[in-house]
Amino acid sequence: MSLGKAYRWVAIAALTAGVLAACGSTARPGHTARAPRPLPPVLVSIPIPSAQPRVSRTAPFPLIDQITRIQRSFAGRAGVAVRAVDDGWTVEAGGRQYLPQQSVSKLWVALTVLDLRDQGRLRLDDPVTVTADDLTLFHEPIAALAVRPGGFQTTVGDLLTRALTHSDNTANDKLLWLCGGPPAVRAMIEAKRLGPIRFGPGERQLQAQTAGLIWDQHWAGNNGFEIARARLTREARDRALDAYVANPPDGAQPLAIADALARLARGELLSETSTSVLLSTMGQSVTGRARLRAAVPGGWQIAHKTGTGQDLAGRNAGFNDVGLLTAPDGHRYALAVMIGDTTRPIQERQHLIQSVAAAVAGYVGGGAAPPMEQPTRE
Repeated sequence: MSLGKAYRWVAIAALTAGVLAACGSTARPGHTARAPRPLPPVLVSIPIPSAQPRVSRTAPFPLIDQITRIQRSFAGRAGVAVRAVDDGWTVEAGGRQYLPQQSVSKLWVALTVLDLRDQGRLRLDDPVTVTADDLTLFHEPIAALAVRPGGFQTTVGDLLTRALTHSDNTANDKLLWLCGGPPAVRAMIEAKRLGPIRFGPGERQLQAQTAGLIWDQHWAGNNGFEIARARLTREARDRALDAYVANPPDGAQPLAIADALARLARGELLSETSTSVLLSTMGQSVTGRARLRAAVPGGWQIAHKTGTGQDLAGRNAGFNDVGLLTAPDGHRYALAVMIGDTTRPIQERQHLIQSVAAAVAGYVGGGAAPPMEQPTRE
């Protein structure tokens, strides 16, 4: 063995002996011994991006100009609001005035019902019986079923579909009182901060008040309301209609409705499932074929709700259509077109509503269908 290798083996043996001696020692550390200092903690910094506000683009001036001209050219009290759901801009003309909703208010009943579903307090398959005592007035296709012996056995979901797709007044009124009446709907509107949207006293009381009457349930189902209304003087009818138009108990601002529809589309008001139920049901609506739907181009989708008030000698208070338009590229636009008071014929009212939808679709570049010259009756 060489001398260098010998020295290395001696060094290794000495080092090993020292380590083993330390491990085997039973001596306690002296009073001057110190505990080893802990190593400083290792901090790993992962940057968390701050919440980014929703990008809100500037409203397109050509559309602002077009919507303003459409609204101003109409002979009557009208309001229009368009809200770009995904881009955040808003266009409105006359959209900050309270206008009669009429059956547009069925939306808020539906929202209340589905909100209760989200809370686990109601199910769409809950059984409901509709009887002759539930009948209201005007458009109520369910009435023929309700007057049968034992009434009509159905579900919450079926009533919701009838109220939204056929604007059945009795189906909607049954849902209204099932979920707690007008106070419950008003509480939902306030809780979700929907803004300047009113909810009236219910279909029967609202229509009676608009005509200058106090509701009598004996009128339901047999044209009793129309007979009682016909007995009123023209002066009494005018006074009642003037009062309704001036301060509609079911009034809402078109801008608030468009904003509520945009929030609904973004999933801010209901659960994902309930949002889908509401929008898909609105998409099946068969009312208002000569309103927004008439100007929606091929490839677009529409989910909407109409509303129509009473006529008096050619004067109408409440002719509306509100809804969500989805372009082929997926961009969505919430529209609210409301006519609160006019003496113009129905074709001109329909033309106003169609023109707004056509303007939006034209701006997007979807090849909007021209407004119909001779709209079909609804």
